Amino acid sequence: MTPDRRRLAELTGDLSAAGGVRLVTLGDGVERGIRTLEFRTGSGLAFDVLVDRCMDIGHAEHAGRSFGWRSPTGFRHPGLHENADEDGLSWLRSFSGLVVTAGLDHTLFGGEVPADTYRYPPRRSVRHGLHGRAGNLPARLTGYGERWDGDRCVLWAEGEVRQAAVFAENLRLVRRIEADLGGDEIRLVDTVTNAGFEPAPHMFLYHINLGWPLLDEGARLEADIRETLWQSDSVAEQKADHVTFPGPAPGFVEQVYEHALNPGADGLHRVAVANDRLGMKVTVEWRAAEFPYFFEWLNLRSGNYAVGLEPSTHHVSGDAAAREDGSMIWLGPQESRTYRTTFRVSP
Repeated sequence: MTPDRRRLAELTGDLSAAGGVRLVTLGDGVERGIRTLEFRTGSGLAFDVLVDRCMDIGHAEHAGRSFGWRSPTGFRHPGLHENADEDGLSWLRSFSGLVVTAGLDHTLFGGEVPADTYRYPPRRSVRHGLHGRAGNLPARLTGYGERWDGDRCVLWAEGEVRQAAVFAENLRLVRRIEADLGGDEIRLVDTVTNAGFEPAPHMFLYHINLGWPLLDEGARLEADIRETLWQSDSVAEQKADHVTFPGPAPGFVEQVYEHALNPGADGLHRVAVANDRLGMKVTVEWRAAEFPYFFEWLNLRSGNYAVGLEPSTHHVSGDAAAREDGSMIWLGPQESRTYRTTFRVSP
């Protein structure tokens, strides 16, 4: 229990003794130059916000036990990103961390789609890579710190990411991240705006990646699944359990599912990964109306061991299919959409 504001002032001359937010710059290897906000709530919850990577959440732990996935790529500086290489799969060379944002105009696998809405004859089409551009765009950091509301102290950060080109999309993401001093949850609020004056396609997805030691043999998925709408061919080929997870295996081929979830009476979807042996559970909740679709990514490959929870604005069929069936979201000039997501760590 964190002392109240007056008692805390009596006990220490600096709030950082209890927790806080600190801006640092990573200094080595592929991570060199990335501005990072280190959040510590004082409850044992600590996480890093990667300012120069869309303000995504990289490392995350509770009481010294990591739950944000760490891949071999590290948190690669966006200046090293190869957006158009490897037929759009180069996104996988910078894929790591608790939250990796996909969007803002495209998610899922790449491809070529019409660009006629931008009314620029030389740009007849747009070619997208896996999960779009947003996750490798630096943010403009507009503020961070600690704010007292009575005896409640909120740790916060806010920034703006622009995905824009001349004669193309002009999309703005404003991201706010909060955590309470002494608390065990992270609150993420995103607002995406079409800052331009032509309609712009909008797709949005969070790749929420959980790893060891939370993910281990016997850890399990908790979700109110009404129906599994789609699964990758690898599910039938490998038959790995996607509810009670096995340990890592060499050569494992990712298994992907699209599940239809039942929302709670409050309109929220809740999905968790729980590890009873560790005494730890991470729950993610979001508004069903904002992210109506959900994918489970099961990556049991040795050296890449992870499970992904993916709230999404669109079905797994992707960009071209969404345009064809009319489900693509088109943001009008100056139109916005807001997304609210909470991460909670519990026994």
